[in-house]
Amino acid sequence: MQHPGAVSVDLTLGMGGHAAELLRRHPGLRLVGMDRDPQALELAGHRLHEFGDRVTLVHSVSDRFTDALDDLGLQTVDAVFLDLGVSSLQLDADDRGFSYARDTPLDMRMDPTTGPTAADVLNTYSHSELTRLLRTWGEEKFAPRIASAVVREREREPFRNSARLVDLVRANVPAATRRTGGNPAKRTFQALRIAVNDELGVVERTLPAAFERLAPDGRLAVLTFHSLEDRITKTVLRQLSSSSAPPDLPFVPAGSGPRAELLTRGGEQADEAELAENPRAASARLRAVRRLPEQDRASSSGRAATRNPRQRDTPGSTPRQTDRQTSQLEPDHGTTDGRTP
Repeated sequence: MQHPGAVSVDLTLGMGGHAAELLRRHPGLRLVGMDRDPQALELAGHRLHEFGDRVTLVHSVSDRFTDALDDLGLQTVDAVFLDLGVSSLQLDADDRGFSYARDTPLDMRMDPTTGPTAADVLNTYSHSELTRLLRTWGEEKFAPRIASAVVREREREPFRNSARLVDLVRANVPAATRRTGGNPAKRTFQALRIAVNDELGVVERTLPAAFERLAPDGRLAVLTFHSLEDRITKTVLRQLSSSSAPPDLPFVPAGSGPRAELLTRGGEQADEAELAENPRAASARLRAVRRLPEQDRASSSGRAATRNPRQRDTPGSTPRQTDRQTSQLEPDHGTTDGRTP
């Protein structure tokens, strides 16, 4: 991002904190900032006003960013960044419905101008649909029991606010579950949030498309906050950094080498100094790749570069702890994200 005319795209702009830091560090950088939340875009616009025409703001979901780049005449860019999950703005606002620690309307839409709310999902989905949603996206062991209670209770009165849902979940999980692991409603809220915003589908569509728009030597960096989105990110980046040739071939055909080089080993975590300054980074995992120029792909076609070649495990070593830990649910901080205490 230091060369003249460099362009970076922030596909989850939020309130512009990451974008402002990049613009300060790279005085010649142009930044395209995108977010589905119009309130976040407005606040980011005020924050980034000092950078003038170096910043272009776009209201859109990240998986539609290619249309925005086409409109701006940008065929390739030098960097793409995604900070997945909900933003601090959405978590901290009482009227957005993301928190189970406060009684708020069951909305959970990242773009409050469109689409069904969490209340709509609770009040209209069938028992089987609710069970699948809770089990798949909330990894909730007691999904059928909670779904049955929701169907029964909504016949008495439709769901509107979060406190009633929190009480319902608490009453329908075993006592031992209520005593450990934080608020038992956190899995239900995570599942609803992911469903309302199609979060995982957006990630699956965005990452390959983002890589395709990178210029040679460009960077794609992704910050995740829970295991489901991190698993998708890890899979996509590993595929990009692996050879497409069958492993039993005696040679690797031209053009089938890795398309990317991994720049992080596993999911990089915040160190103790950062956590002391920013507790919201506790569940964060950062993964990044560099798009290999064609000559680099050719030189790496003889090896399976599923990681940075400078970073190798010793024979018999086990996977890094950071990879094993990503199967856990996001921490319980009174919201459906690990960022807010």
